[in-house]
Parts: sequence; C-alpha cells; structure tokens
Amino acid sequence: MSLHVIVGAGPVGTATARLLAARGEQVRVVTRRGTGPEHPAVERVAADAADPARLTALAEGATVLYNCANPAYHRWPTDWPPLAGSLLTAAERTGAVLATVGNLYGYGPVDGPMTEHTPLASTGVKGQVRNRMWADALAAHRAGRARITEVRGSDYLGADGTSLAMMVLPRVLAGRRVFLPVDWDAPHTWTYIDDVARTLVTAAGDERAWGRAWHVPSAPAVSMRDLATRAATLVGAPAPKLTRMPYPVLWLGGLVDPMARELRETAYQFDRPFLMDSTAATSTLGVTSTPLDRAVEETVAALRR
Repeated sequence: MSLHVIVGAGPVGTATARLLAARGEQVRVVTRRGTGPEHPAVERVAADAADPARLTALAEGATVLYNCANPAYHRWPTDWPPLAGSLLTAAERTGAVLATVGNLYGYGPVDGPMTEHTPLASTGVKGQVRNRMWADALAAHRAGRARITEVRGSDYLGADGTSLAMMVLPRVLAGRRVFLPVDWDAPHTWTYIDDVARTLVTAAGDERAWGRAWHVPSAPAVSMRDLATRAATLVGAPAPKLTRMPYPVLWLGGLVDPMARELRETAYQFDRPFLMDSTAATSTLGVTSTPLDRAVEETVAALRR
C-alpha cells in the first residue's frame, strides 16, 4: 500500500481519491477546509497547499502528489503561480511524482484536432498561466529535479462537473430554454471525469508517461445539441430548446458578471469545432474512454440525484 497525496477535492480530485481507495491505496486529500470523499482509506487534511513547507510535510513518503486543484476562474493569474510553485517544490523535496490535471486552454484557437504536439500558442491570460505552470514543471523534470506528468481533458461530463455541458443539461432536463453564446451544432469533444482520474493515476505510475503531457481518452466528438438530446431522451424531457446568444450580449454581460467576463477569453471553444485527439494515451498507456452514452447516463443520474 502506497501513500498518494491529492491536492483538491473537486470532481477530479474526488474521483481520483475514490479510485485509489478502491484499489487499496492510502490516500490523503488536502484542501483548505479539509473536505473530500468519506472513505476509510481517505485521510482529509485542512491545509494551505500554497505553503511549500506544509505541503512538503504532508507529501513526505508519498509515491505520487496529484495536482487536482482549481482556483476560482477569475483568480487564476493570482492564485495559480504560488500554488503550482508549492506543488513543484514539494515534489522536488520528497521525490513524489507530480501528476497534474491540465486542460486545453494552452493551445488557444486552432484549426483541426488538438494533439499533445499542438503548439502551446495561447495568447489568453488563462492559457498563458497554464503554459507557465507546464514550462516550469517540464524544466524541473529535464533538470532531474522532479518527475512530472500532466493529463489534459476537454469539457467535463460527470457528477459535479463545472463545464458548459453541466450548465446546460440541468436546464434541458427541466424542459427550460438555454440561451448561451454557443454554436449548438459544432462538434465538440467531451471528457468524462472518471476517465480523467483513470488516466491521471495510470500516467503517474508509468515511467513512460513522465516528462510529457497526455490527452485523456474521450469519446468521439458530438455537438452540444446532440449531447442535450441524448440526455433529454433518457428522462423523457421535451426536445432541447437551445438559442444562440450573440457575442456582443456576452461581452456586455461581462461588465457586471465576473463569470461572463471570464468566458469572453474562451468563447472560441464553443463557436467552432473543438476537437481533441487522445489516441496517444490509448496506444501507449492502454487507457480507453467510457462510451458516450454511458457517460451521459451516469451524468444524468447524478444530476437527478
């Protein structure tokens, strides 16, 4: 039994803790308030993970240190640098593998499917924050100071997810109209939260995965309209009523709503095809995606609970 330390108890952190606990591992979840899943093998600790001394002490003897944290969207430029720095420092001091949950923001707008070799060319603030985190971790790995890996997924499906789909589906299931700045018919890759956890744990434990990023195996892309229709059909709800919001309305909304203001930067992800190629993780690490229909069924069941 090995010690695995997870920073963050959001959807991915919780799924990762449950996966490891089910495998009989010793799990320590670190959050500011000491939250996390209840399980005999899961120890929940209240601590500031941005404190490198405290985090190093908590990660001493750990096999893997998982970065599943997610600061408030509008505070990424402020909160991520000290937190990411602390995680990397703790990994360097303890020898634990640092396995980070990333995303696709670092690529910026692209034409065609994104692979792990797509240039990290984002000009957006949030994309650049993620790219600096990755560059620092990769430099430490190449210098022999740390062992690192990162897994990147697209928008999440699954219990407690915070992606666009999880904003849309509750309204669809309730038969309500959805008004968002989205091309409802553009193909989009959706990543199931449990697949993120499985890929993260697999990459952390496989030396071949260290020193590079991996895309989480995800089902073939479908449009948001297709996804919403599948969910509505499952519960016998009316056909989804989906209306596209003009971008100027989103821009004006950002004057008073912090979330709308942050969404301006990533609006490109939903006004054109947004495709992620995840064949590398499947062919090298042997991880496969959950079938989309099953992911939708489990997501809908969680929403109804």
